[in-house]
This record gives sequence, structure tokens and C-alpha cells, in this order.
Amino acid sequence: MTAPVLLPRRVEVLAGLSVAIDLGLGQPAEHMLRSAVIACGLADRLALSRDQTATVYYTTLLMWIGCHADSQEYARWFGDDISVRRDAYLVDWSGLPYVRFLLGNVARGEPLGQRARVMATLMRDARGQLAELMHSHCTSASALARHIGLGPDVERTLAFTFERYDGAGLPCGASGDDIPIEMRVAHLADVAEVHHRMYGVQGAVAMARSRRGGHLDPTVVDAFTADAEALFPPSRQDPWDQALSIAPDAEVRLDQPGLDHLLTAIGDFVDLKCPFTFGHSRNVAALGEAAAVQLSLPPDEIAAVRRAGHLHDIGRIGVSNQVWAKLAPLTAAEWERVRMHPYLTDRVLTGIPGLAHVAAIARAHHEHLDGSGYPLGLAAGALGRPERLLAAAVAYQSALEPRPYRDALPPDAAARRLKDRATGGAIDATCADAVLAVAGHTRTKVRRDDTLTSRETEILGLVARGLSNRDIATRLVLSEKTIRNHVEHTYAKVGATNRVGASLYALQHGLVAPKETG
Repeated sequence: MTAPVLLPRRVEVLAGLSVAIDLGLGQPAEHMLRSAVIACGLADRLALSRDQTATVYYTTLLMWIGCHADSQEYARWFGDDISVRRDAYLVDWSGLPYVRFLLGNVARGEPLGQRARVMATLMRDARGQLAELMHSHCTSASALARHIGLGPDVERTLAFTFERYDGAGLPCGASGDDIPIEMRVAHLADVAEVHHRMYGVQGAVAMARSRRGGHLDPTVVDAFTADAEALFPPSRQDPWDQALSIAPDAEVRLDQPGLDHLLTAIGDFVDLKCPFTFGHSRNVAALGEAAAVQLSLPPDEIAAVRRAGHLHDIGRIGVSNQVWAKLAPLTAAEWERVRMHPYLTDRVLTGIPGLAHVAAIARAHHEHLDGSGYPLGLAAGALGRPERLLAAAVAYQSALEPRPYRDALPPDAAARRLKDRATGGAIDATCADAVLAVAGHTRTKVRRDDTLTSRETEILGLVARGLSNRDIATRLVLSEKTIRNHVEHTYAKVGATNRVGASLYALQHGLVAPKETG
């Protein structure tokens, strides 16, 4: 059988999730990872307990996990939800500078008339409107923390994300020691990382001192400014490696059910980005998995398709809801942002050990056999059966869901749409048939391009990779004679007389085995 791929550690998956959160904040990848390093250094200076430091770590790493869940509301008030979050790091959220910031960002990027209407609505009760928004954020963050298993201490602490030491924060106006020390540390680490990256150590220190006693706890600020430079990760050191090395549960490795639970939760998290996509990732994963079983894919490929279904849209977080919710046709620039989201999915996932193959499948969910898809414009020869299956599942499920520019299609219309795309050469016809079969559109056995068994399909893919009979026998723990018999039967079924012909068939039908990973 195929050599097992080592599953990732829990913190590695959560670190990948933090990179996705960075996208929604408009920050460079690994902002939250660097912030967690700073926060844990502060926790040591403040002599916090081991349990408190563990809470500091995950609070800081994922403190903005709720930010995407209120993206629709942010876009309603501020237009570009990502840009306003990015710029908010440079403003102390109090007094006249904050008011000017709000006024300058209301309905950002919208026509003047729309900006005036939104501003009038917001200014009638600005604090009440923002308090409701922050309450929604904190409630979502706590619920998501519980959903992905971060524990009650992190869940409780995340409720104070928008509070301030001086009591002028939202939604409750908590102040001083009523705010958990873990959040007071996270508050400073989060903004200090941004100011250090933009203005250096002196800029970060100046920011901390200017917010001392207001936004930030004086005791935490004093611990920070005592030797700020020593707290920042060295530029030569990989922030991913450093942050993971100090994780409180760095050695906890996920088992198969644990990984599936966490990836399902992340898919749910992603779908909160837009109200019309909730449940999308679960449904795509279920369709893809069932269709993969229908086509007799090997068990590891079935699992990879299912996991890619849960994760394929994580890059959506990096595109503003101002684009996703637009009613009118997208501009060229907006369309380019949309085309980037599968690439962003790949950027988030490829750093997680053990998920490289899942990442490759997820990245290709908008690629087409005729090369007209995105982000890379891959054509049939570069798309394996798992990639083709996921693309078909995404196309069908998306048609069933409403979008701002169209209503949801009824199942029969969604099926016709998928069949038309298969006929037109964009979607693999066999994979489309499999998706439609498991979605209940036919009771007949799905059409296959061949009569290959699951084992023969697996061997054909390895042949196309250039492995010899001996190599395949070693990999699958079978005798070389057994492999030779399988190869001969496979050649006969696909009408090939040698490895070149068999390899071309495998390439054309998406059967090339994935490269070794992990």
C-alpha cells in the first residue's frame, strides 16, 4: 500500500489559519505569527503562568478570527472591509483622530451620493452602530474559538478584543484589570508588530508610549519599552518556525479524525465571509467525496478531495466583500482580485506539512480543461482526476447558491449548467456525471471512460509518473509479477501497447498519480 503521509501538528494547521486571518486584515502573511512571538516574550517579562502564556499565544495568534464574520457589515459601513482594517492599525481608536478616521473611511470607494447616505445613517448613532458591530465580532470570535477547540480561556479572552484599558472601548466598556491580562498583552503585541514593520523599533516604542493608559495597559507598555528590540523576531529567522517552536502544544500531532474535524471547522469559518456562502464548503466536500467514491478513487485520494473541498475557498478571505457583494459587473481590477483567491488558498495551505497535495487540488478548483480557468490557466494535461472532481463539485454547488447578481438555481437548472460546461470542454464530463449522480440527478451508474479497477487506476497513474514495475511493487507492497499482470491488463483496457501510450491516456484523463509529498 502507499506509504502514509505524516499528518500535521495541530499548531501547524492553526498557524495556517492565522495566515488566512492576516489576509482579511490587509496585513502581510505571518503578521499574527510574529505578534504571537512578541506576546509570549512579554508574558515572560510579566511572569505570567504557563497556562496564562498558553492563552496569550493562541489569543494573539487568532485574536482576529472573528474579523471575516462581520465583513459584510464592515463593507456596509466602510466599503472596502480589508483596507479599513489595515489602516485602522495606525490610528488610536479614541478622540478626534478616530472620528476623522471614521469619516474618511465611510463607504470607502463608493460613489459620493452613497457615501453621504451611509455617513448620515452612521452618524445618527455611531457608537451604538459600532458597538453592535464589535459585539457581533466578539461573539463570532468566541464561537469560532470553541468550534475549532481552542479552549474556554481563549474563548473567554476573545470577548475583550475591542476593549481599551481606559474603558472607552467596545462593546462593553470594560477597563483596567477587568480586561484579562492575556488580552492586554495581545493588544500591544498586535499593534507593535505592525508599527515595528513600518517604522522600526523606535516607531513601535513611540506608539506604545502614546497609547499608554489609553488603549494599552501601562504595566504591559513598561515591560515592552524596557527593551523592545529584544522582543521582535530577528529578520533573518523564519517567523513560522519561531512561532511554532514556542507553541504551548507544539508536539501535538493530529490523527485522521482530528484533522478532519479541524479542517471542517476552518471551512465553516471561511464560509462566514459572505452570507450567501454559508455551508458551501461542507456541501462541496460531501459532493466531492461521494463522487470520488463513485469513480473508485483510492482511499487517500478520496480523503484529499474531501479535505480540499473544505479548504478550497480559504483564499476568499483575502478579497474584499466590496467585490464579492457587488451587484454590477466587475471592473478588470476587481476581476483580477477574484482570480487571485485560489492562489491565496494555495499560499495559506502549502505551508502546512502534510497538506501539499490537498493544497494543489484546492488551488485548481477554478481551472478548466480547455485552459480558460484561473489562477494559472492550467489545461487538461496538468489536471488530475481529484482536481477535475473538485472543479465539478464547486461548479454544481455554486449554482445552487444565491449570489448578489443572481438568484440560486433550482437543482435541475444547476445540473443543466454543469452539463453545458462539460459539453463546452471546461469541466471533465466523467467527473460532472459523477457529481450529478451523487447529487441525485440520475439513478444509472455513472459513465466511465474505461473499465479500470481502483488498483489498475492507481497503477496506471504510477506508470505515467515513470515508475518501473519494481518501483511500483515496492511502493504498493506487492510482488513484481502481480504488478506486471496488472500493467498488462491495464494496457489492454485503455488500448495502449506501451508505457508512452498508457501515460498519454493517464494524462488526458486526469489519472496521473500525485508527486510524493511529506
